[in-house]
Amino acid sequence: MRIALLSYSTKPRGGVVHTLALAEALAAAGQDVTVWTLGRGGDAGFFRPVDPAVRLRIVPFPDGPAGESVGERILRSIATLREHFDGTGYDIVHAQDCISANAVDSCVRTVHHIDHFTTPELAACHERALTTPYAHVCVSATVADELAAGWGLKAEVIPNGVAYERFADTDPAARDRWRRRLGRYVLTVGGIEPRKGSLDLLEAYALLRERLPGLQLVIAGGETLFDYRDYRTRWETRAAELRVRPLVLGEVPDDDLPALVAAAGAFAFPSVREGFGLAAMEALAAGVPLTVRDLPVLREVFGPAARYAATPEALAAELAAALTGDDPTRRTAGRTLAARHTWAEAARRHLAFYRCLG
Repeated sequence: MRIALLSYSTKPRGGVVHTLALAEALAAAGQDVTVWTLGRGGDAGFFRPVDPAVRLRIVPFPDGPAGESVGERILRSIATLREHFDGTGYDIVHAQDCISANAVDSCVRTVHHIDHFTTPELAACHERALTTPYAHVCVSATVADELAAGWGLKAEVIPNGVAYERFADTDPAARDRWRRRLGRYVLTVGGIEPRKGSLDLLEAYALLRERLPGLQLVIAGGETLFDYRDYRTRWETRAAELRVRPLVLGEVPDDDLPALVAAAGAFAFPSVREGFGLAAMEALAAGVPLTVRDLPVLREVFGPAARYAATPEALAAELAAALTGDDPTRRTAGRTLAARHTWAEAARRHLAFYRCLG
Protein backbone atom coordinates (compact mmCIF):
# COMPACT_ATOMS: atom_id res chain seq x y z
CA MET A 1 0.00 0.00 0.00
CA ARG A 2 1.31 3.46 -0.92
CA ILE A 3 0.63 5.85 1.94
CA ALA A 4 1.24 9.59 2.25
CA LEU A 5 1.25 11.01 5.78
CA LEU A 6 0.96 14.79 5.88
CA SER A 7 2.11 17.09 8.67
CA TYR A 8 2.68 20.83 9.01
CA SER A 9 6.14 21.13 10.59
CA THR A 10 9.49 19.48 11.18
CA LYS A 11 9.53 20.58 14.83
CA PRO A 12 8.88 18.35 17.89
CA ARG A 13 5.18 18.92 18.52
CA GLY A 14 2.96 15.98 19.50
CA GLY A 15 1.32 15.62 16.10
CA VAL A 16 4.71 15.59 14.35
CA VAL A 17 6.10 13.01 16.79
CA HIS A 18 3.00 10.91 16.08
CA THR A 19 3.39 11.26 12.30
CA LEU A 20 7.02 10.12 12.24
CA ALA A 21 6.53 7.21 14.64
CA LEU A 22 3.47 6.00 12.73
CA ALA A 23 5.29 6.33 9.40
CA GLU A 24 8.22 4.25 10.66
CA ALA A 25 5.91 1.58 12.07
CA LEU A 26 3.94 1.39 8.82
CA ALA A 27 7.19 1.08 6.84
CA ALA A 28 8.38 -1.67 9.22
CA ALA A 29 5.12 -3.47 8.41
CA GLY A 30 6.10 -3.49 4.73
CA GLN A 31 4.20 -0.45 3.48
CA ASP A 32 5.47 2.23 1.08
CA VAL A 33 5.30 5.41 3.18
CA THR A 34 6.07 9.03 2.36
CA VAL A 35 5.88 11.89 4.86
CA TRP A 36 5.12 15.33 3.47
CA THR A 37 5.62 18.46 5.54
CA LEU A 38 6.66 22.12 5.47
CA GLY A 39 10.27 23.04 6.17
CA ARG A 40 9.78 26.17 8.23
CA GLY A 41 12.60 28.65 8.67
CA GLY A 42 14.90 26.81 6.28
CA ASP A 43 14.55 23.36 7.87
CA ALA A 44 15.67 20.63 5.49
CA GLY A 45 15.05 17.77 7.92
CA PHE A 46 13.02 16.77 10.95
CA PHE A 47 13.99 17.35 14.57
CA ARG A 48 15.32 13.79 14.69
CA PRO A 49 16.69 11.25 12.21
CA VAL A 50 13.96 9.29 10.41
CA ASP A 51 14.21 5.65 9.37
CA PRO A 52 15.45 5.65 5.76
CA ALA A 53 12.63 3.24 4.87
CA VAL A 54 10.36 6.31 5.06
CA ARG A 55 10.52 8.75 2.17
CA LEU A 56 10.58 12.42 3.15
CA ARG A 57 9.22 15.33 1.13
CA ILE A 58 9.99 18.58 2.94
CA VAL A 59 8.54 21.57 1.14
CA PRO A 60 10.54 24.80 1.66
CA PHE A 61 8.56 27.35 3.62
CA PRO A 62 10.52 30.58 4.07
CA ASP A 63 9.72 33.15 6.70
CA GLY A 64 6.93 35.51 5.72
CA PRO A 65 6.96 39.28 5.41
CA ALA A 66 7.35 41.44 8.49
CA GLY A 67 4.05 41.79 10.32
CA GLU A 68 2.50 38.63 8.86
CA SER A 69 -0.43 37.63 11.07
CA VAL A 70 -1.10 34.11 12.33
CA GLY A 71 -4.08 33.86 9.98
CA GLU A 72 -2.00 34.95 7.00
CA ARG A 73 0.73 32.46 7.89
CA ILE A 74 -1.80 29.64 8.13
CA LEU A 75 -3.24 30.49 4.69
CA ARG A 76 0.26 30.69 3.20
CA SER A 77 1.12 27.32 4.78
CA ILE A 78 -1.94 25.70 3.20
CA ALA A 79 -1.25 27.25 -0.21
CA THR A 80 2.42 26.23 -0.18
CA LEU A 81 1.78 22.61 0.73
CA ARG A 82 -1.07 22.41 -1.78
CA GLU A 83 1.14 23.78 -4.56
CA HIS A 84 3.84 21.16 -4.01
CA PHE A 85 1.93 18.06 -2.92
CA ASP A 86 1.74 15.38 -5.60
CA GLY A 87 -1.17 13.21 -4.55
CA THR A 88 -1.08 10.89 -7.54
CA GLY A 89 -0.32 7.24 -7.01
CA TYR A 90 -1.12 7.05 -3.30
CA ASP A 91 -3.65 4.56 -2.01
CA ILE A 92 -4.09 6.60 1.17
CA VAL A 93 -3.50 10.29 1.84
CA HIS A 94 -3.64 10.81 5.59
CA ALA A 95 -3.51 14.34 7.06
CA GLN A 96 -2.50 14.76 10.69
CA ASP A 97 -3.58 18.38 11.28
CA CYS A 98 -5.87 21.07 9.94
CA ILE A 99 -3.23 22.74 7.72
CA SER A 100 -2.38 19.58 5.78
CA ALA A 101 -6.05 18.55 5.59
CA ASN A 102 -6.85 21.88 3.94
CA ALA A 103 -3.97 21.45 1.49
CA VAL A 104 -5.37 18.32 -0.20
CA ASP A 105 -8.66 17.57 -1.92
CA SER A 106 -9.38 14.15 -0.44
CA CYS A 107 -7.91 12.57 2.66
CA VAL A 108 -8.23 10.62 5.87
CA ARG A 109 -7.83 12.93 8.86
CA THR A 110 -6.58 12.24 12.37
CA VAL A 111 -8.28 14.59 14.81
CA HIS A 112 -5.85 14.68 17.73
CA HIS A 113 -7.96 17.19 19.65
CA ILE A 114 -10.63 19.75 18.82
CA ASP A 115 -9.68 23.41 19.06
CA HIS A 116 -11.84 26.51 19.37
CA PHE A 117 -10.40 29.45 17.45
CA THR A 118 -11.57 33.06 17.19
CA THR A 119 -9.23 34.11 14.36
CA PRO A 120 -11.46 33.85 11.24
CA GLU A 121 -8.85 32.13 9.06
CA LEU A 122 -8.09 29.59 11.77
CA ALA A 123 -11.74 28.92 12.54
CA ALA A 124 -12.47 28.31 8.85
CA CYS A 125 -9.39 26.11 8.46
CA HIS A 126 -10.38 24.06 11.50
CA GLU A 127 -13.96 23.59 10.30
CA ARG A 128 -12.97 22.49 6.78
CA ALA A 129 -10.38 20.10 8.19
CA LEU A 130 -13.14 18.37 10.16
CA THR A 131 -15.89 18.29 7.57
CA THR A 132 -14.16 17.68 4.22
CA PRO A 133 -12.09 14.49 4.88
CA TYR A 134 -13.88 11.30 3.85
CA ALA A 135 -12.75 9.33 6.93
CA HIS A 136 -11.58 10.18 10.43
CA VAL A 137 -9.32 8.74 13.12
CA CYS A 138 -9.20 9.90 16.75
CA VAL A 139 -6.57 8.95 19.31
CA SER A 140 -9.14 8.64 22.12
CA ALA A 141 -12.82 7.78 22.43
CA THR A 142 -13.50 11.06 24.22
CA VAL A 143 -12.43 13.10 21.19
CA ALA A 144 -14.33 10.74 18.89
CA ASP A 145 -17.46 11.33 20.97
CA GLU A 146 -16.92 15.09 20.77
CA LEU A 147 -16.59 14.85 17.00
CA ALA A 148 -19.79 12.82 16.79
CA ALA A 149 -21.74 15.16 19.06
CA GLY A 150 -20.60 18.37 17.41
CA TRP A 151 -20.39 17.38 13.76
CA GLY A 152 -22.17 14.05 13.39
CA LEU A 153 -18.95 12.38 12.22
CA LYS A 154 -17.92 8.84 13.09
CA ALA A 155 -14.23 8.28 13.76
CA GLU A 156 -12.13 5.16 14.19
CA VAL A 157 -10.42 5.24 17.59
CA ILE A 158 -6.73 4.28 17.39
CA PRO A 159 -4.66 5.32 20.41
CA ASN A 160 -1.12 6.64 20.13
CA GLY A 161 1.86 4.40 20.56
CA VAL A 162 4.78 5.31 22.76
CA ALA A 163 8.52 4.67 22.37
CA TYR A 164 8.52 2.66 25.58
CA GLU A 165 12.09 1.36 25.65
CA ARG A 166 13.47 4.79 24.80
CA PHE A 167 12.02 6.27 28.01
CA ALA A 168 12.11 3.18 30.22
CA ASP A 169 15.80 2.37 29.68
CA THR A 170 17.66 5.67 29.96
CA ASP A 171 21.35 6.07 30.74
CA PRO A 172 21.91 6.54 34.51
CA ALA A 173 24.82 8.89 33.83
CA ALA A 174 22.60 11.07 31.63
CA ARG A 175 19.94 11.19 34.35
CA ASP A 176 22.57 12.17 36.90
CA ARG A 177 23.79 15.00 34.67
CA TRP A 178 20.29 16.47 34.54
CA ARG A 179 19.88 16.18 38.32
CA ARG A 180 23.24 17.84 38.97
CA ARG A 181 22.28 20.66 36.63
CA LEU A 182 18.67 21.16 37.76
CA GLY A 183 18.45 19.78 41.28
CA ARG A 184 15.11 18.28 42.26
CA TYR A 185 12.49 19.23 39.71
CA VAL A 186 8.96 18.88 38.42
CA LEU A 187 8.91 18.69 34.62
CA THR A 188 6.33 19.63 32.04
CA VAL A 189 6.74 19.36 28.27
CA GLY A 190 4.85 21.55 25.81
CA GLY A 191 5.94 25.11 26.46
CA ILE A 192 4.01 28.07 27.82
CA GLU A 193 0.61 28.44 26.17
CA PRO A 194 -3.09 28.56 27.09
CA ARG A 195 -3.93 25.00 26.07
CA LYS A 196 -1.18 23.63 28.30
CA GLY A 197 -2.59 25.30 31.43
CA SER A 198 0.69 27.10 32.05
CA LEU A 199 -0.74 29.80 34.34
CA ASP A 200 -2.40 27.21 36.56
CA LEU A 201 0.85 25.28 36.79
CA LEU A 202 2.65 28.47 37.79
CA GLU A 203 0.15 29.06 40.62
CA ALA A 204 0.54 25.44 41.73
CA TYR A 205 4.32 25.73 41.70
CA ALA A 206 4.24 28.77 43.98
CA LEU A 207 2.16 26.77 46.48
CA LEU A 208 4.40 23.74 46.09
CA ARG A 209 7.54 25.76 46.85
CA GLU A 210 6.07 26.64 50.23
CA ARG A 211 6.03 22.93 51.08
CA LEU A 212 9.21 21.94 49.27
CA PRO A 213 11.71 24.84 49.18
CA GLY A 214 14.36 24.47 46.52
CA LEU A 215 12.14 22.49 44.17
CA GLN A 216 12.52 23.60 40.54
CA LEU A 217 9.82 23.75 37.88
CA VAL A 218 11.31 22.90 34.47
CA ILE A 219 9.46 23.61 31.22
CA ALA A 220 10.63 21.97 28.00
CA GLY A 221 9.39 22.25 24.44
CA GLY A 222 7.05 24.88 23.12
CA GLU A 223 7.51 25.06 19.35
CA THR A 224 4.27 26.44 17.91
CA LEU A 225 2.78 28.24 14.92
CA PHE A 226 0.76 30.53 17.11
CA ASP A 227 1.59 33.86 18.69
CA TYR A 228 1.40 33.44 22.47
CA ARG A 229 3.45 36.51 23.35
CA ASP A 230 0.59 38.15 25.26
CA TYR A 231 0.01 34.96 27.27
CA ARG A 232 3.74 34.58 27.87
CA THR A 233 3.87 38.19 29.15
CA ARG A 234 1.01 37.46 31.55
CA TRP A 235 2.82 34.32 32.70
CA GLU A 236 6.09 36.19 33.28
CA THR A 237 4.30 39.00 35.14
CA ARG A 238 2.55 36.49 37.39
CA ALA A 239 5.79 34.62 38.04
CA ALA A 240 7.37 37.87 39.23
CA GLU A 241 4.37 38.56 41.47
CA LEU A 242 4.63 35.08 42.97
CA ARG A 243 8.42 35.41 43.29
CA VAL A 244 9.11 32.14 41.50
CA ARG A 245 11.51 31.56 38.63
CA PRO A 246 10.75 28.40 36.65
CA LEU A 247 13.47 27.23 34.28
CA VAL A 248 12.32 27.42 30.65
CA LEU A 249 14.53 25.14 28.54
CA GLY A 250 12.67 25.52 25.25
CA GLU A 251 13.27 22.84 22.65
CA VAL A 252 15.44 20.04 24.06
CA PRO A 253 17.54 17.91 21.67
CA ASP A 254 15.72 14.67 20.95
CA ASP A 255 18.54 12.49 22.26
CA ASP A 256 18.52 14.37 25.59
CA LEU A 257 14.77 14.29 26.22
CA PRO A 258 14.32 10.75 27.65
CA ALA A 259 16.89 11.27 30.40
CA LEU A 260 15.41 14.70 31.22
CA VAL A 261 12.01 13.04 31.67
CA ALA A 262 13.35 10.06 33.62
CA ALA A 263 15.32 12.27 36.03
CA ALA A 264 12.27 14.31 37.07
CA GLY A 265 10.75 13.90 40.50
CA ALA A 266 7.28 14.26 39.00
CA PHE A 267 5.67 15.14 35.68
CA ALA A 268 2.92 17.79 35.50
CA PHE A 269 0.37 17.77 32.69
CA PRO A 270 -2.31 20.40 33.46
CA SER A 271 -3.57 20.83 29.87
CA VAL A 272 -7.09 22.19 29.47
CA ARG A 273 -7.56 20.37 26.12
CA GLU A 274 -5.89 17.17 24.98
CA GLY A 275 -6.59 14.25 22.70
CA PHE A 276 -4.31 11.69 24.33
CA GLY A 277 -1.27 13.06 26.17
CA LEU A 278 1.76 11.51 24.50
CA ALA A 279 4.33 13.39 26.60
CA ALA A 280 2.56 12.23 29.77
CA MET A 281 2.57 8.63 28.54
CA GLU A 282 6.31 8.92 27.93
CA ALA A 283 6.71 10.01 31.56
CA LEU A 284 4.87 6.87 32.70
CA ALA A 285 7.19 4.76 30.55
CA ALA A 286 10.09 6.37 32.41
CA GLY A 287 8.51 5.48 35.76
CA VAL A 288 7.94 9.13 36.72
CA PRO A 289 4.89 9.98 38.88
CA LEU A 290 2.29 11.76 36.78
CA THR A 291 -0.26 14.41 37.76
CA VAL A 292 -2.73 15.58 35.11
CA ARG A 293 -5.72 17.88 34.90
CA ASP A 294 -8.96 16.13 35.76
CA LEU A 295 -10.42 15.86 32.24
CA PRO A 296 -12.58 13.01 30.86
CA VAL A 297 -10.08 12.33 28.08
CA LEU A 298 -7.19 11.98 30.54
CA ARG A 299 -9.27 9.77 32.83
CA GLU A 300 -9.92 7.59 29.78
CA VAL A 301 -6.26 7.39 28.75
CA PHE A 302 -4.48 7.16 32.11
CA GLY A 303 -6.98 5.59 34.52
CA PRO A 304 -5.39 4.67 37.88
CA ALA A 305 -1.85 5.34 36.62
CA ALA A 306 -2.08 9.12 37.17
CA ARG A 307 -3.07 11.58 39.88
CA TYR A 308 -5.81 14.09 38.96
CA ALA A 309 -6.29 17.75 39.86
CA ALA A 310 -8.92 20.29 38.79
CA THR A 311 -7.46 23.44 40.40
CA PRO A 312 -4.00 24.89 41.06
CA GLU A 313 -4.43 24.09 44.75
CA ALA A 314 -5.24 20.45 44.00
CA LEU A 315 -2.39 20.29 41.48
CA ALA A 316 0.06 21.48 44.12
CA ALA A 317 -1.26 18.93 46.63
CA GLU A 318 -1.10 16.02 44.19
CA LEU A 319 2.40 16.94 43.01
CA ALA A 320 3.53 17.17 46.64
CA ALA A 321 2.11 13.72 47.30
CA ALA A 322 3.86 12.36 44.22
CA LEU A 323 7.18 13.89 45.25
CA THR A 324 7.12 12.86 48.90
CA GLY A 325 5.42 9.46 48.89
CA ASP A 326 6.58 6.29 47.18
CA ASP A 327 3.71 4.71 45.23
CA PRO A 328 4.99 1.51 43.59
CA THR A 329 1.48 0.33 42.68
CA ARG A 330 0.75 3.44 40.63
CA ARG A 331 4.26 3.39 39.12
CA THR A 332 3.86 -0.23 38.04
CA ALA A 333 0.42 0.56 36.60
CA GLY A 334 1.95 3.43 34.63
CA ARG A 335 4.77 1.38 33.15
CA THR A 336 2.36 -1.44 32.28
CA LEU A 337 -0.02 1.00 30.60
CA ALA A 338 2.74 2.67 28.58
CA ALA A 339 4.18 -0.67 27.48
CA ARG A 340 0.80 -1.67 26.02
CA HIS A 341 0.76 1.34 23.67
CA THR A 342 3.06 0.24 20.86
CA TRP A 343 3.49 1.93 17.51
CA ALA A 344 3.45 -1.50 15.86
CA GLU A 345 -0.09 -2.02 17.15
CA ALA A 346 -1.08 1.50 16.08
CA ALA A 347 0.25 0.75 12.58
CA ARG A 348 -1.60 -2.58 12.44
CA ARG A 349 -4.88 -0.89 13.33
CA HIS A 350 -4.30 1.92 10.84
CA LEU A 351 -3.69 -0.61 8.07
CA ALA A 352 -6.87 -2.49 8.96
CA PHE A 353 -8.79 0.79 8.84
CA TYR A 354 -7.25 1.83 5.52
CA ARG A 355 -8.21 -1.51 3.97
CA CYS A 356 -11.80 -1.12 5.13
CA LEU A 357 -12.00 2.17 3.21
CA GLY A 358 -11.73 0.25 -0.05
